[in-house]
Amino acid sequence: MLVSAILTSVGINSALCVLFVVLYSILKKQPSYYEVYIPRLLTEGNSKRRSRFNLERLIPSTGWLPKAWKLSEEEMLSSSGLDAVVYMRTITFCLKVFSFAGIIGIFILLPVNCSGTELHQIDFEDLYSNSLDVFTISNVNRGSKWLWIHFSSVYAITIFICYLLYHEYNYISSKRIAYFYSSKPQPHQFTILVRNIPVSAGSSVSDSVESFFTEYYPTTYLSHIVVRRTSQVQSLINDAKQLYRRLLHLQSEPSEQKYKQVGLFEKKVDLLDHYGKRLEDLEQNARLEQSEVSLAKHFKSHGSSNCTLNGMFHNKFITHHLQDTHAAFVSFKTRYGASTVFHLQQSTNPTHWLTEEAPQPNDVFWPFFSSSFMGRWISKLLVVVACILLTILFLIPVVVVQGLTNLSQLEVWFPFLKSILTLAFVSQIVTGYLPSLILMLFLKIVPPIMEFLSSIQGYISHSEIERSACNKVLWFTVWNIFFATVFSGSVLNQISIVLDPKNIPTKLAVVVPAQASFFIAYVVTSGWTSTSSELFRIIPLICSLMTKCCAESTDDEIEVPSIPYHRDIPRILFFGLLGIAYFFLAPVILPFLLVYFCLAYIIFRNQFINVYAPKHETAGKFWPIVHNLVIFSLVLMHAIAVGIFSLKKLSLASTLVLPLPVLTLLFNEYCRKRFLPIFTAYPAEILIKKDREDQNDATMSEFFDKLATTYQDPALMPIQYSADSESLNRPLIPSAEMSM
Repeated sequence: MLVSAILTSVGINSALCVLFVVLYSILKKQPSYYEVYIPRLLTEGNSKRRSRFNLERLIPSTGWLPKAWKLSEEEMLSSSGLDAVVYMRTITFCLKVFSFAGIIGIFILLPVNCSGTELHQIDFEDLYSNSLDVFTISNVNRGSKWLWIHFSSVYAITIFICYLLYHEYNYISSKRIAYFYSSKPQPHQFTILVRNIPVSAGSSVSDSVESFFTEYYPTTYLSHIVVRRTSQVQSLINDAKQLYRRLLHLQSEPSEQKYKQVGLFEKKVDLLDHYGKRLEDLEQNARLEQSEVSLAKHFKSHGSSNCTLNGMFHNKFITHHLQDTHAAFVSFKTRYGASTVFHLQQSTNPTHWLTEEAPQPNDVFWPFFSSSFMGRWISKLLVVVACILLTILFLIPVVVVQGLTNLSQLEVWFPFLKSILTLAFVSQIVTGYLPSLILMLFLKIVPPIMEFLSSIQGYISHSEIERSACNKVLWFTVWNIFFATVFSGSVLNQISIVLDPKNIPTKLAVVVPAQASFFIAYVVTSGWTSTSSELFRIIPLICSLMTKCCAESTDDEIEVPSIPYHRDIPRILFFGLLGIAYFFLAPVILPFLLVYFCLAYIIFRNQFINVYAPKHETAGKFWPIVHNLVIFSLVLMHAIAVGIFSLKKLSLASTLVLPLPVLTLLFNEYCRKRFLPIFTAYPAEILIKKDREDQNDATMSEFFDKLATTYQDPALMPIQYSADSESLNRPLIPSAEMSM
């Protein structure tokens, strides 16, 4: 790819970035778009709508920049949680790495690459017509002593990154412990989830749980709540919510048509009355289902001999409600007591009384309990197959994109475009901007797909689903955007590629430098433009405009989003992988990466202030994902270095690089032993200290009283949509029926 093609892509994306920032600074001040650009401030009451016209609103401003810059880490921790801190420290980690790498790469390695003549001598008079390959290590002459500078830089960046990794792992581990110490008593700290509960004849799940934990943990056991399958109830509640919103819309819009013609004689029907009756029916059905769940539990506890249910009702219980999940949330009087039960095998049969940490009550993924064990097992297999198929299908756009970067190949595929492709500007757009744009658009659909696949894989919390989706998106991106791109670009005209493990370093050394120009364009398009579009919030803006045009919502319906970590963390880490892999191969990529991370740093700080609010908290559990990918990137760089030095006839340097991946993996193993256990579970020392502090807290008795009902399924809570508030305010399940 020519320098002119890259500059064309840089120009287009720079113009888009400026446009998005300018539009954001204007629209952010418009009261009608507050729910798009400052929903968090609006719901927290820190900003109010202003109806008076002000000319200043139409003038672009940079007032948001100082506010984002001045946000301290402690303020972010208190307002957005430890996950947000980890996310921003991932960005600052990359900034530190590539600032150091940029100094070495731009001021030392790049001049060495340009001074070589292996490909051809660089033409400084006509710089735009040069190929970007002359700025890579490929242009350094074989056997040149200047290659020892590249060798030294590989060692230097490895040592620097490992030092930063250790420092960050240690810092975030201490932050995680401090975050736990400073937190108030939380329900999930005292609770575990118990599954595969064995039930003897004539007994219920609740009886089994009560008997087991009273016998073996009499001093620490507090209470439990049995989990029921409530998918039918939840479906009715969702229908009621949707109908309620529709009814509110009709009531709030005077111009809206409130009658419709139905039937053969076109009888006029009042929609308000029609929807009101339907809403009452849905509520009654939901309440009936909820009552049946409660009666089903009573039926299980006391046996069919004491029930007066008729045969039809009895059969309905058997087919729908008596299929217990054999799971329960069990709460304890101390954190240490809950942790002890979690870490111990409870039965001689390892498949019974399975324990795992309970998520936060608002983090529980309740549909998990509506599927059977066999259903979850089959779902896991289907997820694996689906991921493989998605990876294979994604190779199609990758191959098409690589075809666009090769003009000669493109002319073979589409001979009728020869006359157009001869135009300099068209060829620059086609080869420099269009490929990365197409790949970025295809990649947009991957995070939602991976999130859906993770949701059916058997995780009990939304945060676990998000972390699983984050891992899937990350390795999907690494495989399909990096490996598939570099290999498909070099074997576009071949039927297949066979990788011999012994020759992987050599093959990587051949194909990776050849794709440097493509990845520079990809960083500019997917990095610069995507990050600035995050500030502009294109999709929410379009949805808001469509909603206002269709008039389907009221001013009260403001939803504060949470940041999609499974989409943004993989993008940051992939750019980090590109920077590490191309650091000594094509250092010209480093300034583009630095611009991206600077944009991400200031823009996401602004978004945490104005837009995103935490819904779930993992207390920093995303950091091990970051650490593992950086270690993988280092080992990948070492493998490429071994191959490149072999190709350049510098066998001694190739041999001396071999200890680096071994030492890096040993360092990773040390970090895994030293820090990872803190991210898996809190140590007994911390739990006991925290429990002792609670002994002097007078509010703990009230906390334990609330803990007994905290993990009740939301589908069993009262719904209050219709006007019959007296009946709706009655408890759906009598307090005597609660499992404690």
